[in-house]
Amino acid sequence: MNILKDKVALVTGSSRGIGAAIAKRFAQEGAKVVVHGRDVTAASSVRDEIQQAGGQAIHVIGDVTSFTDIEALRQQVEQQFGPIDLLVTNAGANSTTPGEMIEQISEQGWRASVDANLTATFLTIKSILPSMKERKTGNIITISSAAARRPSPRSPIPYAVAKAGIQLLTQDLAAQVGPFGIRANCIAPETILTEKNQQQIPDSQKQALIDFHPIKRLGTPEDIAEAALYLASEESAWITGIILDVAGGAVLV
Repeated sequence: MNILKDKVALVTGSSRGIGAAIAKRFAQEGAKVVVHGRDVTAASSVRDEIQQAGGQAIHVIGDVTSFTDIEALRQQVEQQFGPIDLLVTNAGANSTTPGEMIEQISEQGWRASVDANLTATFLTIKSILPSMKERKTGNIITISSAAARRPSPRSPIPYAVAKAGIQLLTQDLAAQVGPFGIRANCIAPETILTEKNQQQIPDSQKQALIDFHPIKRLGTPEDIAEAALYLASEESAWITGIILDVAGGAVLV
């Protein structure tokens, strides 16, 4: 339907998993997609798949915890595709053990999780936002987690706290940039069967996780991609500052 026709979309952390699914879905709808990832082989594969399907895509690299890297990345995108219209800050990582007691969490693990998620999101927005404000148009989608939506002793606490910070950052951002014609929303996925989770979660645990959801299945990267497409499109033109739980009913708030 080309509902994103000619929009320039940067999806960070899109070499695999949720980010790759979003990048591919946006390309199907006519966006010029910027695939980002430090794994050159994986990111190039996503770019090639988009191009082979008739879409437009380039691949960029850069450490999203480094403002210098992000600025260089942004300049490369602007030179090849033009200013960024859609930003999805999907890049993130967990650097601690689920269920670890607070006093057992290392300072290094805490800082790594906060940097990889909250700081990376902040720095990416900081780089891309000025052009959006100058043009008085833009759309920003951040990615949180169900771990940030409910307290649990089993959560990787630094990761959950960083993702909760992303949610408030997104809402503060939405309040600031609405007058500039820019929207900002956040997606909070529950357990998603990415390639990594397919390999790491035992079948017995998968069934227990399924039973936890009112909709009796686990999520797929494509579930998140469809939610992102809705928020990226004009179908959601009067929606900003929300946290969208894509969680199969496991998060009810």
